[in-house]
Parts: sequence; structure tokens; C-alpha cells
Amino acid sequence: MDVNDRTLESVKVMIAKTLGIEDRAATLNALTPLFGSMPELDSFAVIELVTTLEEQFGFEIDGNEITGEIFETVGSLTEFVLKKKASQ
Repeated sequence: MDVNDRTLESVKVMIAKTLGIEDRAATLNALTPLFGSMPELDSFAVIELVTTLEEQFGFEIDGNEITGEIFETVGSLTEFVLKKKASQ
């Protein structure tokens, strides 16, 4: 399993835990739509998820980095995490 796959798996777990959808975690993949498609992912959940990502991966996310595109799919969120990790 490469870094991208491990990161995708970590992001999926964090999404499932943050949103309380552990029962559906196995159905998540890189193409799974997030914001606007997943009712559990409201603005409060976005903040909680951002905080979880920061703590888990050890980087800070600036408020102006949080865009709809990042939270479009599980894959787009994973790509964002990979970029943040690479820029550390």
C-alpha cells in the first residue's frame, strides 16, 4: 500500500468517525461526494474534520484554504491532505 492509499484510508476513517457514519465507512471511496451530498457534513462537521486532520497529520490549515473544492469528494480531500503533508 503506497502513501496515497494509506492517506486515503486514514481520511476515510477520520470522515467516518467525525460524521458518526462508521457503519458506512466501507462504502466510502475516492469518488464519494462529500459537502452537499452527505447530510452529516454540515459547516460544524467541516470545522471538526479540519481540526481532526490537523491533529492527525500535524499541519495547520489556514481558513482561506477551506474551499468547496477540497470537500467535493473523499479523493479531493485526500489530495489536499497529501499536498499539505508534502509542503511541510
